[in-house]
Amino acid sequence: MFELSHPLVLMLLPLPLLWRRFVPPYRQRQDALRVPFFDQIAQAAGLTVQDGAAIVAHKRRALICGGIMWALLVLALAGPVRLGPPQEITKATRDVILAIDISGSMDTRDFPGEDGKPVQRLAAVQDVVEAFLADRSGDRVALIVFGTRAYVQAPLTEDLDTVRTLLAQTKVGMAGPHTALGDSIGLAIKTFEASEIEERLLILLSDGNDTASRMSPVNAAEIARDKGVQMFAIGVGDPEASGEDRLDMELLTDLAKRTGGDAYFAADAEALDKIYEEIDRLNPREVETLSWRPQQNLAHWPLMAALGLGLTLLLSLWVRDRRRTPA
Repeated sequence: MFELSHPLVLMLLPLPLLWRRFVPPYRQRQDALRVPFFDQIAQAAGLTVQDGAAIVAHKRRALICGGIMWALLVLALAGPVRLGPPQEITKATRDVILAIDISGSMDTRDFPGEDGKPVQRLAAVQDVVEAFLADRSGDRVALIVFGTRAYVQAPLTEDLDTVRTLLAQTKVGMAGPHTALGDSIGLAIKTFEASEIEERLLILLSDGNDTASRMSPVNAAEIARDKGVQMFAIGVGDPEASGEDRLDMELLTDLAKRTGGDAYFAADAEALDKIYEEIDRLNPREVETLSWRPQQNLAHWPLMAALGLGLTLLLSLWVRDRRRTPA
């Protein structure tokens, strides 16, 4: 498909005709010899005497070639382009950060799997989160793991295959044996600062209580709220345990509510899967689609044609003059 970038330029096409019609011919004063009996000579020759002006008569071939060259130049100025097939680019309108607890307690094998048999907590979480990532097409996702310290395992990216690979390679204890909820939220806030997207979602999963944070989880949640971060918290541990292994669902609920989110408790893999589905339902994926068509500029073709026609005309005139020149 062809298109003109500046179609209004075609209005210049009749300009030579208008110029020829309304602008008087160019007159040039020259020295002349006065002949007293010029009228008698003109009558004898059967000529009509006019004012002293000589108008050069253009050859029809030159006029036609000039008109074609002008049309080609105007066409080049109009910007002819060839349009390629439509292309679409899907742009993320939301950033999602998954913060996953990999403290020592996540190695506990008390989490009922899909077949009912107890599995490692982290292994069950990895399976469910991997399925969750499979439906994140169009979102930018980052992965944060935390134990005694919090680390960015994968920055915000649309390459979800890489995020899934890094998640599968995560092992219990890589970040230390304790739990730093506040630091993980603070690191998520810092990660979001590199994003210009306004919709920011943090999904935090933990099986314990805060035992190693340098930043208060409550203060971190309030800062997250001020930064426009909405947090959903998921607990997968044992609320009846004691010490560091006890799941503090009250704290997770308080942190989520402060940011406008919610908290959930997952007693098994099926419940955990439904929680991620619920979060996805409450926060439907939205994308911005940009459509464009590649353009190939064709202006050089009419320019080359006009140049070739002009050179051909000049060459023909030069050959004609050479033939008329006596040897």
